[in-house]
Amino acid sequence: MIKKYLPLAAASILFGCAQPTERAQQYLDGEFPATLNEVNVVTSDKPRDFTEFHKQTEQVIANSPSMAKTYQPLYEKLNEWVLQSGDPADLSQFGIQTAQLGGGDKQGNVLFTGYFSPVIELRHQANETFKYPVYAKPDCDSNCPTRAEIYSGALNGKGLELGYAMNMIDPFLMEVQGSGFVHFEDDDSLEYFAYGGKNNKAYVSIGKVLIERGEVTREKMSMKAIKDWVLANDEATVRDVLEQNPSYVFFAPRQDAPVTGSAGIPLLAMASVAGDRSIFPMGTPILAEVPLLNADGSWSGAHQLRLLVVLDTGGAVKQNHLDLYHGMGPRAGLEAGHYKHFGRVWKLGLENSTTQSPWARPPEKL
Repeated sequence: MIKKYLPLAAASILFGCAQPTERAQQYLDGEFPATLNEVNVVTSDKPRDFTEFHKQTEQVIANSPSMAKTYQPLYEKLNEWVLQSGDPADLSQFGIQTAQLGGGDKQGNVLFTGYFSPVIELRHQANETFKYPVYAKPDCDSNCPTRAEIYSGALNGKGLELGYAMNMIDPFLMEVQGSGFVHFEDDDSLEYFAYGGKNNKAYVSIGKVLIERGEVTREKMSMKAIKDWVLANDEATVRDVLEQNPSYVFFAPRQDAPVTGSAGIPLLAMASVAGDRSIFPMGTPILAEVPLLNADGSWSGAHQLRLLVVLDTGGAVKQNHLDLYHGMGPRAGLEAGHYKHFGRVWKLGLENSTTQSPWARPPEKL
């Protein structure tokens, strides 16, 4: 009898192991030996959109003399390249050097997640509906209360309440983003709540907790999935899950302020990213094939080539992982919440300048 199927080992030899692509992975460059790898020519056939880069670099130059001193010559050469060519294969003709990130798989696939500036509803004074406080930072350092202690009233009566939310999840998600806009329902005012510090407890992902408890599948996990689960469960159940994350973020109100990252620079949607400071000093420009998603969060099958500036950082953003800023409001939140996809990334530098040799790791800050 003739066997219709090849043995598995033989099939693997003939056809190779299947490589996943459902999250926009690409396999175009072979294997990389390091996190940052010197490349002489960048080859990318992806559609290009560099329109926001000049606006974002203007914000850097206007707001940070130290970053302007370091990066303005590189920004100017990149803007010259955009106007005259825009072809990544021509970067070296403008003195621009490139280092490709190896990716977590060492095949160039860099993880992109997304973050945004939420807008949540608060009241200045509590009532039966708006009863969950949002706090300014207390005078504490290593001895700050945990999330569970704060939920149990550890900060009551200390005059730290900035407002009251109608549920527990909206302030929690604003904590995850690090800042956000607040609309006060009682006087129709809008304020920006900047990051005001944290309680210095370890961060635990409640998305991971929900997956481990079988409440949400790993494939369907997103910000929206978390919020939908919260709204479908009673307060005691929700509180138990949220308290699995002992870390707590406090806020500082700012009147009519722009959204800023940890570098103190106003952020523009789809023009700035959070990255690992040990690889990307604040202000570093990168060239990236950004994955484009469908409305349901699935990969559209396409990437877009963009120039981005690293202007933020975060505890979960390490090594081959970038967090792309999506803007403000519910739509940005929906898009950012779906973002867990891959793209190729090149760190950029300018020859004969302080940013030359972008493949060299920057010195550690003392």
